[in-house]
Amino acid sequence: MKVRATVICEQDRHILLVRKPRSRWMLPGGKVEPGETTVGAATRELHEETGLDVEDMLYLMELETGSTRHHIFEASVINLDQARPRNEIFDCIWFPLDAVQNLSTSDATLRIVRAFQRRL
Repeated sequence: MKVRATVICEQDRHILLVRKPRSRWMLPGGKVEPGETTVGAATRELHEETGLDVEDMLYLMELETGSTRHHIFEASVINLDQARPRNEIFDCIWFPLDAVQNLSTSDATLRIVRAFQRRL
């Protein structure tokens, strides 16, 4: 089973979404490397993909979809206004939380966002 660390950054009822070239919108995150903690992977992936620096990470939940186990974190970010696409990321946007279902996203992203909305 693949293990993935996924990050939610929320600001004023908007969440940060990222997209690779010719791909769907998704939450920042990625594979947990051997010997790496899930929180370490979440922090690293967020910085690699958007340039954002984390002050704190709150573990929210675990979600299994197909052959992937997602560990989902909510990030407290130091430099929210400096989100920029980096490395393999083509674009990043702050999108209204209540409208994510209108975007082209994966089922996992929609499930994670819906669970996050229930918690607010």
